[in-house]
Amino acid sequence: MDVPIVRLGDVLVTGLANELDDKTATVFAEELTERIAAERARGVLVDISRLEIVDSFVARTLTELSTMARLLGARVIVAGMQPPVAITLAELGLQLTGVETALNAEQGMTVLGWHHAPRPPEGGTRRETLG
Repeated sequence: MDVPIVRLGDVLVTGLANELDDKTATVFAEELTERIAAERARGVLVDISRLEIVDSFVARTLTELSTMARLLGARVIVAGMQPPVAITLAELGLQLTGVETALNAEQGMTVLGWHHAPRPPEGGTRRETLG
């Protein structure tokens, strides 16, 4: 499959490309569900920021994926929905029932319990302990 799924601790992270046909969406959902069970993932982040169009089939697939993941003990966050996609879903009356969303991937990872560690300042002073 062309959609990579990366494991970060007990969270699976994946992203969907701009063009997502029905077959790819189905294969993606099946593979991700299998990985959730096999790796005992407690969370899944699906970044859809590159999707410009979400049709009724993809919306249903995301809803079913979220339901299957919950049944397997994992929480799914769909992150990065573009405003035109949200508008289209609302205009068509399509609801992502049971799907949690986040503004972006970083926010989604925070919801799943990951926290951004601040970088140490570059060229900062080195601390030494005296003993």
